Amino acid sequence: MNALPSPAPRRPIRELPDELISQIAAGEVVERPASVVRELVDNALDAGATQVTVRLLAGGVRLIAVEDDGVGILREELPIALKRHATSKIASLLDLESVATMGFRGEALAAINSIADCAILSRVAAADHAYWLDGRSGELRPVARSTGTTVEVKELFFSTPARRKFLKTDATELAHCVEAVRRHALARPDVGFAIWHEGKLVEQWRRCESHGHALAALEQRLADVLGADLIERSVWVDYQTSTSRPDNTPQIRVWGRAGIPDAARARGDQQFCYVNGRFVRDKVVTHAARSAYEDVLHGQRQPVYVLYIEIDPARVDVNVHPTKIEVRFRDSREVHQAVRHAVQDALGAPRAGQATSPMADLTAPDSRLVQAPVSPFYASQPAMHFEAEVGHRVSDVGLLWNAQPPHSEPIEAALTIWPLGRALAQLQGVYILAENAQGLVIVDMHAAHERIVYERLKNQLASQGGVGPASQPLLIPVTFAATPAEVATAQAQAETLNTLGLDISAFSPRTLAVRAVPTALAQGDVTELARSVLAELAQTDAGGVIERAQNELLATMACHGAVRANRRLSLEEMNGLLRQMEATDRSDQCNHGRPTWRQISLRELDTLFLRGR
Repeated sequence: MNALPSPAPRRPIRELPDELISQIAAGEVVERPASVVRELVDNALDAGATQVTVRLLAGGVRLIAVEDDGVGILREELPIALKRHATSKIASLLDLESVATMGFRGEALAAINSIADCAILSRVAAADHAYWLDGRSGELRPVARSTGTTVEVKELFFSTPARRKFLKTDATELAHCVEAVRRHALARPDVGFAIWHEGKLVEQWRRCESHGHALAALEQRLADVLGADLIERSVWVDYQTSTSRPDNTPQIRVWGRAGIPDAARARGDQQFCYVNGRFVRDKVVTHAARSAYEDVLHGQRQPVYVLYIEIDPARVDVNVHPTKIEVRFRDSREVHQAVRHAVQDALGAPRAGQATSPMADLTAPDSRLVQAPVSPFYASQPAMHFEAEVGHRVSDVGLLWNAQPPHSEPIEAALTIWPLGRALAQLQGVYILAENAQGLVIVDMHAAHERIVYERLKNQLASQGGVGPASQPLLIPVTFAATPAEVATAQAQAETLNTLGLDISAFSPRTLAVRAVPTALAQGDVTELARSVLAELAQTDAGGVIERAQNELLATMACHGAVRANRRLSLEEMNGLLRQMEATDRSDQCNHGRPTWRQISLRELDTLFLRGR
């Protein structure tokens, strides 16, 4: 027989040594060299720096030095700076509840000093010289330096070698350090940043002088950091809630740039979100931004965006985690709706209506198009008089192409007035070929009309008060094993589920039964439908789920109601479709996120035929 285990010896409760406490804190604050870079740059920005320089050796493992030209630290305050929970940022609980600085916890310098060799070199403007502090010995001596502070961190994790083994290659750690600085640079165009590694300049972003034009400075910094292509392939976002604070400023403002669907990437590595100037990773914001792309993004592609959220500091808790990269909103639903509406509204305006295109050559229109004589083919077609014979041919869902263009504009004027141009012909019953001021436009007629029908159906639904879809009871209820969270969501959101045409109720403490589904989805996977809706309801507001579910049904209707391939259209019908595209929100993509049109400039055509060579 196995002997019973002997009782564990009693262990006395005692206080931990300060150094061990700091090393425990360092495990949360300092994951890798990039964590140190982030904390030190935070402090530099809080000190009012206009230039921050980061110097690294061995990816930051051997040396991290962050230099700034901020206000500096007084001689008598230097030793205190390395003590635990010593900070100049807050002094009371009231300060903590409305933090307006990048750093505030007073943990970083003490934690870093416990696992590395640290030194601080600083001078204030009124001092005759700077002072150098050794973090290990406490030695303090005068040295030469201009106003500002330099923090040196050598041999990271020297006192905790086990942690050092988890670090990656120098190149990988360097990349993380550069990314940490890049995140700061995107939020502070008024500050210059430089990164040196092994004595070589790796990255540099010069200070953008605003001259009273802060938005211009921001766009210049975005172009410098993420590439000029971002500005060309994104739209400006600027949204604020209608409710205001006592000082008449909006409760929430969301601004920045959102990439057009064609700029989406396979990975979400170009998604930046800032709350009151602080880079954060937040599920509410990420979900809201992604949901704004639902109707226009194809497959699993990830959108590109840089969003800045301004909110009353008292309405957001930044003291969630020592790294300060997570936040908690007092009203997460309000923030979710603000971000979603901000991005959705920015993406809504059709780029065709703005005379721009994902592939458009935005230089002046080619004179060959504007000055070309009218050919006999053009003269024989009544293309400048689109009358409404188009309506009855594509009225599967009761929607007409009601185009009302000018009746007697000359062709060169029409090419300028109409961004998608003038229809020339139909190709293989699938594509419309049109001529505009930039060159040739190719339109997928089914995809384009599908978007037009879909947007009209949504508008009709909204005008009818958003009545939910028809529901079909199941002859035999579908049951499935559910988690406690799914059961709780089904019970709490029963009214919302009914609005969606779903009847989901508890069959047992661990089983849910689906008794009715929307009529249009009765042939689908009922269990998967129920799980996905419950998951959505669990992480976001009910209104958003209802809207998305209704939109799914409308998208199915629009797909069946749109003009089909191999359908021959007259020039009048083609032109009517082009005009509707120019006036329809999100008409650059179909309901599935695929592009509806492409621009080929004359310059590109010349290249294809080797003209000018």
